Amino acid sequence: MPFSFLSYLQPVHYFRLPKRDGHYAFPNVAALPEDILKEIPEDAHYKSQLSKDYDRSWQALHRGYIGKADTYQQFEPLPLADNYRFAFKYFSKWWVLWVLLMRLAGLNNPFKELNAYWQVRNTPRSTAYNTPIAQLTLTSKTDLVNRSPFVSVIIPTLNRYAYLKDVLTDLEQQDYRHFEVIVVDQSQPFQPEFYKAYNLELQLTHQTERALWLARNTAIKRAKGNYILLFDDDSRVSADWISNHLKCLDYFQADLSSGVSISAVGAEVPAHYAYFRVSDQLDTGNVLIKRSVFETIGLFDRQFEKQRMGDGEFGLRAYLNGFLNVSNPLAKRLHLKVGTGGLRDMGSWDAFRTQNLWQPRPIPSVLYLFRSYFGTKAAKRALWRNIPISIMPYRFKGNKWLVVLGIPLSLLLLPLVVLQVAKSWRLSGIKMKEGARIERL
Repeated sequence: MPFSFLSYLQPVHYFRLPKRDGHYAFPNVAALPEDILKEIPEDAHYKSQLSKDYDRSWQALHRGYIGKADTYQQFEPLPLADNYRFAFKYFSKWWVLWVLLMRLAGLNNPFKELNAYWQVRNTPRSTAYNTPIAQLTLTSKTDLVNRSPFVSVIIPTLNRYAYLKDVLTDLEQQDYRHFEVIVVDQSQPFQPEFYKAYNLELQLTHQTERALWLARNTAIKRAKGNYILLFDDDSRVSADWISNHLKCLDYFQADLSSGVSISAVGAEVPAHYAYFRVSDQLDTGNVLIKRSVFETIGLFDRQFEKQRMGDGEFGLRAYLNGFLNVSNPLAKRLHLKVGTGGLRDMGSWDAFRTQNLWQPRPIPSVLYLFRSYFGTKAAKRALWRNIPISIMPYRFKGNKWLVVLGIPLSLLLLPLVVLQVAKSWRLSGIKMKEGARIERL
């Protein structure tokens, strides 16, 4: 990563890792077009010229540059004060303080750390994410839409007929018509007559085992389309949803189009999801993927069955293999996040929050992902970063002050939390010994 403090702030982020070809996601500033550089002036307050360049590269990637410029293959060490300045610019001051404490606990020179921190303590928080470097507009029709490729829309469902009726109705109203719908129904009781009311090319499979990744893998293998559109059974979309996904792939010559999810009608899309950019996540409730991606890297890893982050692992695998995933603000869905059915019947709402005090924290598949791809040190830093703020229940996740309250609470509950983490570490180790369960297409 361009700034070393990201190993504390984002220890298990996609962009921390180089791709298989040795290149990172960050564009080399020397290779960026002049019109892009004009929109990202140098920050003269950095001590090092390299820091200024790396900051511009960070901004280019996170503010929406999706181009052909060469990317960095390695990063040089930077002055300590520049690392603190970067952290203050793009992260909360509380997270910067946390980095300072972690570095002091790691026996770094306290005089150098405190001096560097103090020098740049008044660095203002950047608002760069609110301003994309280029306002991109997809044309009303693209070559790909005009060629009318066949799309396979895949929906696993479990005890959600009341919501699935709206999902299928929205698909009936799509302005792009060349698609099939593959539903893998795990409901009990199974109601095949439910599907007769819809004017859709529909493949229906009844799966007796409640297994999300098995359902998706089964549907992908049966899909006739060269474009696989993954969808959830508790979502609503507009009539241009499919066409906007296709336009994104075409416009950027991308391999994956990751749509945006909002959880309330009329809710504002978060600033960093409001424009096209290279995506650092994958949500299998709203993503269009070329079939060739599955043919190259395989299907979903069933080590994540009935647990969490199977979609995150697939997105990371695609990134590492050089596939371009674009965050697409036009392909929005309303995610109802209903409290019954679906994954709610199988596991936790959240990767780090347990349903009861005796369950492992985090969900073992989370540590399996972290340890497998990022290593033990990064996994431990991710635990230090996320465990304290996960103590408060999921329903308080959006309340900043209650989440902060979780930090002292985690100290009071320290013996129990240690046992939860140890259990998760042990179970994730078993997964690692077993190895990935990735079937080839």
